[in-house]
Parts: sequence; structure tokens; C-alpha cells
Amino acid sequence: MSFLVKHLGVADYESTYQAMRDFTQQRDGETPDEIWILEHPPVFTLGLAGDASNLHSPSNQIPLVQVDRGGEITYHGPGQIVVYLLLDLRRLGIFVKELVSRIEQALIDTLADFGIQAERNAGAPGIYIAQDGPVPLEYRGAKIAALGLKVSKGCSYHGLALNVSTDLEAFSRIHPCGYEGLRTVDMQTLGIKDNIGIISQTLLGHLQKQLTSS
Repeated sequence: MSFLVKHLGVADYESTYQAMRDFTQQRDGETPDEIWILEHPPVFTLGLAGDASNLHSPSNQIPLVQVDRGGEITYHGPGQIVVYLLLDLRRLGIFVKELVSRIEQALIDTLADFGIQAERNAGAPGIYIAQDGPVPLEYRGAKIAALGLKVSKGCSYHGLALNVSTDLEAFSRIHPCGYEGLRTVDMQTLGIKDNIGIISQTLLGHLQKQLTSS
């Protein structure tokens, strides 16, 4: 199974969001799956179950966009790898919960390649710095990657976001994923100096491996 990978650079959120919806609605059983890798200008996005009050400190410079993915509120901005997975899950033979698990594993494996020990947190989607990892105590348990998916007609869109060298101050304006006081961190803060292109390619490799494993 192969995927058409598109590197979109820095792309406007709302137009990309509409393009994902259009692609999913227009695809058929022969349409190749696509993986879009990009960054967004600063934007807050609120999922279907989201509470707008979790944006407790709005910014005139950062818009809030209501979207149809699962999950709560999050922030996207430069220095964050965003990957959208436009997949025919029926053709891949993957159920949604399994897809989430595979995405999480790809993120954990990517971070491990750069010496960061990360883990899942039961009941709180996303990837977090390990509580017993070799990092300063203040960063243990901090969130470093977010997930949010939508499935329509057996096909997924939206995806994941990994903080590489992100504006962490923007996260202080929200309760990330609806959790007040949840700390957010990026790879740069943890001492990783590799550029975002190298990290993107590593993440892509792990995602492709997870999505094609039986």
C-alpha cells in the first residue's frame, strides 16, 4: 500500500480544512490515500465536543475556527508539524481506535529517535513526555503532540500535530484539550536542534510503517 505524500509548506488553515472535506466527499474506492505535511499560521481550532470557554485568553492576532474533528481546543502555528491523513480505512482494514493507536505509536517512535521518552495518557488523547523520563521535572507529563480525527463514509481526515519549535505562549491562552493547567512543551525546549524537515521525514517514515503493518 502506498500513499501520495504532499508537502504543502505553510498553508492557511481554513482553506486547507475545506480542501480536506472536499477531497473526502469526492473520493471513491479507487482514489489513492494521501498524507499532507504542513505548517499553519497561528490559529486556534475547536473540535465538535469543544467548549469555547477553554479559550480563556483570546488574541486579536489568532483566530478561532470551529471544525468537525473530534477533540477539544488546540493551537496550530509555525514550528509545529501538522500531518493530515486522508485514508480509506475500509480499504486499509483499520478501525478508528486502531488508527489512533498507530498514530500515537508513530509519534512515540519518532520522539524516541530524537532521545525523547514519550507515552500515551489513558483518557487524554495525544502524546505526553514520560513521567519518569530523563527530562527536567517541570516537563514530565507535558503534552507534546495532539490528535484529532474525523471519519466520513469510512474515510479519515484531519490528523496530528507535533510541537517542534512552537510558540508555547499561545498554548497558555487555552486549556489544551479542555484540561486546565495542562502544560505543553516542544522538542526545542527539550534540547532537540534538528530542523523541522528532518523531523518531518522521520515522522513520515514511522507513520507509513504503522499504516502498512498488518
